[in-house]
Amino acid sequence: MQADCDYCRNLAYDEELEEYVCGVEMDEDDEARLALSGYRGCPYFQMGDDYSIVKHQM
Repeated sequence: MQADCDYCRNLAYDEELEEYVCGVEMDEDDEARLALSGYRGCPYFQMGDDYSIVKHQM
């Protein structure tokens, strides 16, 4: 099952980029492992309830 980032509580709005980005702190090694692993879903996905999703989108 692939997680949809729109429902993840790690999604945060970056005002400089003017878009939502993943707020998980990953170093270059973590990002490379994730990219090369072939893992289909995000291991850092955390399902947010409706209130927490709306709260970080405001």
